[in-house]
Amino acid sequence: MRWSLIVPVKHLSRAKSRLAPAVGDRREDLALAIACDTVSAALLCPGVSAVFAVTEDPRAGAELAELGAVVVGGEPGTGLNPALAHGAAVARRRLPGSGVCALSADLPALRPEELERVLAAAAGHGRSFLPDAPGVGTTLLAAAPGHPLAPAFEGASRARHLSGGTRELVVPGAASVRRDVDTPEDLRAAVALGVGPRTRELWELVGGGLCPQNTP
Repeated sequence: MRWSLIVPVKHLSRAKSRLAPAVGDRREDLALAIACDTVSAALLCPGVSAVFAVTEDPRAGAELAELGAVVVGGEPGTGLNPALAHGAAVARRRLPGSGVCALSADLPALRPEELERVLAAAAGHGRSFLPDAPGVGTTLLAAAPGHPLAPAFEGASRARHLSGGTRELVVPGAASVRRDVDTPEDLRAAVALGVGPRTRELWELVGGGLCPQNTP
């Protein structure tokens, strides 16, 4: 099975607010770098037919399109899950034979081969998801052709996806697909795994502000 990935990218003015105390006025740049590294890695995954980036931010849209993503505008404006459902609908119209997979936009250490393992595991189920590294949230939600995506992201989404009957994936060697970034601690953990080039460049500029003693 091949997959259309739906990657939601917030307007940069609202993205990664919990990183602001540590990175200051580079917050928007860092948020964009993380999204670009995520999309770049996803596009290198053999099982991915296309990446659909759902965003209303013109700067993010332009840079993601340059990387090869299909930029989807016209978000319903009612939050992350409606935006993902909107992106999935567009993807299914364009590539009806592919499964659809919602992927977090903040996976700067993402490795194509690890994503491929997860997508291969997802191909055995109608609907499935991968929990984040702490085991509370979700970084990936997959729906095979003929199955609804029905995203329930944000907060304790692992429990919501489980209660909705979605199969939880257990995939060894997929740490980079589970390591999303919301806090300075998350970013340090992602850097330890090995982040993409754009995130690495920003890390080298602001990493001193992310030392434990300087983190609020």
